[in-house]
Amino acid sequence: MKDHSSATAPKARVILTGPPSGLWWGILGVAAFSFTVPFTKVAVAGMSPLFIGSGRAVVAAVLAAAALTLARQRLPRGVQWARLAVVAAGVVIGFPLLTSFALATTPASHGAVVIALLPAVTATAAVLRGRERPPMLFWLITGVGALAAIGFASMQSGGFGQLHSADLLLLGSVVAAAIGYAEGGLLARELGPWQTVSWALVLASPLMVILTLFAMVQQPPTATPVQWAAFAYLGVVSMFLGFFAWYRGLAIGPMARVSQVQLIQPVLSICWAGLLLGEALTWTTIIGGLAVVLCAGAAVRVRLSPVPTPQPNLHATRSLQPAKD
Repeated sequence: MKDHSSATAPKARVILTGPPSGLWWGILGVAAFSFTVPFTKVAVAGMSPLFIGSGRAVVAAVLAAAALTLARQRLPRGVQWARLAVVAAGVVIGFPLLTSFALATTPASHGAVVIALLPAVTATAAVLRGRERPPMLFWLITGVGALAAIGFASMQSGGFGQLHSADLLLLGSVVAAAIGYAEGGLLARELGPWQTVSWALVLASPLMVILTLFAMVQQPPTATPVQWAAFAYLGVVSMFLGFFAWYRGLAIGPMARVSQVQLIQPVLSICWAGLLLGEALTWTTIIGGLAVVLCAGAAVRVRLSPVPTPQPNLHATRSLQPAKD
């Protein structure tokens, strides 16, 4: 085998397939995440927010450690640990804890109002962190989609003007998740999608174990079987398996485009809240949800161009080479 053959080329990224499937993986991840808000609302009726936010991460960390061990994955190297810390701070610690505390005092449908901002914030984080340059049309459609999602969710929760004290927690969770998604999407190209979330969970596990034990001592859980089932979903799917699909979609990218499929998350969340929590579903819900889905479809069809990589100056390079006799 020759040295210059493609079979011996080093692997710089873990890219799994072409762009179209990135959207489908993203949709699969969003579908898994769409149950998070209603199931968190179910769980907080029998458990403290601190226990839910930290305990679900402990459950996922146990699964992650087992998967990494069985697959004999190599340890991340150097700066990858610092980047994993950013992912862990955003999606393992920040988002679960902040949403759990917020949903202890606010309806699930109202939580979907603020979380509807997540696609636009994620796209912004992806542009700032990644090498993507969306055109103005993309930002226009993203803005319209965010307004449509917020307007849709607001109609279901009594209006966005009815601010709750938990809104700051929800806004913080959106920022934390967006940063974790953007960094995790980039890191997934190097470590792999499920490896990225697994290492992030393992890295955060010591803190989350301490918080879980503290929560159990402070307020022992008194949950029903249904509430424990909701907690199990949060730990196994929302915190672990859902990220397999989501980070794979972001890794395939472009991240700014794939992130826009999150626009359908508040639509799905409010639908699940209606089916599981008894909240009313009307024709307004159906029409508004359709408008949000159309905005998401328009956003993902906008062509994104990567930031061009600077090319070396070949003339200058030749001038630096020693002259031959």
